[in-house]
Amino acid sequence: MRSMDHARETCEAFLPGLLDKLDDLPLAELEAPGSPALDHFRACGGPGLVIPTRYHGGGADPLQALAVVRAVGAHSPSLAVATTMHHFSVATLFTLADSVQRSGMEWALLEGIAEQGLLVASGFAEGRPGQGILAPTVRAEAVDGGYLVNGSKKPCSLSASMDLLTASVALPTKDAEHGGGGTELAVMLLPRATEGIGVHPFWRSWALAGAESDEVRLTDVFVDEQLLMRTAAAEPGRLDALQTTGFLWFELLIAASYSGAASALVERALVREHSTSDRADLVMRLETANLLLEGVARMLRDGESDDEALGRALVARFAAQDALGGAVRRAVEMLGGTAFIASSEVAYLAAVSHGLGFHPPSRASFAAPYLEHVAGSPLRLA
Repeated sequence: MRSMDHARETCEAFLPGLLDKLDDLPLAELEAPGSPALDHFRACGGPGLVIPTRYHGGGADPLQALAVVRAVGAHSPSLAVATTMHHFSVATLFTLADSVQRSGMEWALLEGIAEQGLLVASGFAEGRPGQGILAPTVRAEAVDGGYLVNGSKKPCSLSASMDLLTASVALPTKDAEHGGGGTELAVMLLPRATEGIGVHPFWRSWALAGAESDEVRLTDVFVDEQLLMRTAAAEPGRLDALQTTGFLWFELLIAASYSGAASALVERALVREHSTSDRADLVMRLETANLLLEGVARMLRDGESDDEALGRALVARFAAQDALGGAVRRAVEMLGGTAFIASSEVAYLAAVSHGLGFHPPSRASFAAPYLEHVAGSPLRLA
């Protein structure tokens, strides 16, 4: 399939040898806890993929990153999902490094990540029903020289392999320190060896078990003031410029991960004997999703990362989600019962492909803010 050939060629250009290493292992091993896929990702330069070349990274732009993640997702959905969390955390860092809010240490962190192959886990809010996606899951108490941080992130991909943890944290404002209740949002970056960071079992499903999505718990973790990067204040429910860029990267690459899983099923179905119209219909369903995602990638590449861009990106994400669902159902039907019975891979890829619907924002939570947005209001995410 032409688009997947292009995705694999792009992946080979940026991460030479990775797909060959993944091909040498059965899917069941790649998707299991303790999978060697993350070690291969490190060895092939994966951690630096989206880091700009000025910070010694691979310099993949959003369109190229989309292709790489899609190719990886077709070979190991767990690896694609886990490393998406790394890429979007890194994108947040280089966006901060290029902004007026920079603290001066971001460039050194980015160079270290790229040159040393460090993996960055994301502790931004996700996966807790009833909690807003902008609400930090950890809170801080001011102490001499910094803050004591407590809280947890579950699930947190890369929990076993991370070298660094980045997370949003609610810091008390000066008024709060004197009896008030105000907080301000900041991003913290902590080495894995920091005292008080613990990993606890959480993920019980066999699907995406290789993504290492367990609970990361912070208990009285001391965070030096220098490891905190404050973000610009924004209205309640609105993302600031830094969060918006990070969220755009996240939506793009998490959708690409599941597009890869769906593409693996479609490629299997295309080699079977089916009518020309059935095969064309199947490919068009899949390519509809990928064209939508390419539009988001081009928008981000061209510097469109404001409120309007986020609204368009989320519309594209939900439309792509629907198109992928249709492609997966059609591919499983075309593969037939014998293929489903003969190998667990068809059932696994079909089940995994539904995971896109579990990532924020949910369709239900987006509905009211989106209607207000198209009517002229700023986009506010619950």
